Amino acid sequence: MVEEKLKSRKDKYRPFFFAIKAANVDHFIRTLPGGYIMEMNQDSSNISLGQKQLLTIALAILANPKILILDEATSSIDTRLELLIQKAMKLLMKGRNSFVIARCLSIIQEANEILVLKDG
Repeated sequence: MVEEKLKSRKDKYRPFFFAIKAANVDHFIRTLPGGYIMEMNQDSSNISLGQKQLLTIALAILANPKILILDEATSSIDTRLELLIQKAMKLLMKGRNSFVIARCLSIIQEANEILVLKDG
């Protein structure tokens, strides 16, 4: 009986933990004061911009949208977090139509089609 309850609880949260790990935020969440039960400020000022972006990607993975639009997902962050975000974005974009707006070509180099706006 206990084993069944634990299994059903684990199954219930499986998509959540998949999204967290796929977006590369599990480690940073565990290092926060309180870890997974830390309370966020209303404006999320108690985490970095890059961490906010990774959490947003985790939410998008959890939502599993058919179409994805990413606008400057790696702007204003350090190189280490940019690499984590790029890795998470690659997984998030797999198997769906994605529109990525980016100044950095490394973000869009694997796109099927790239449109460049002149003077835009």
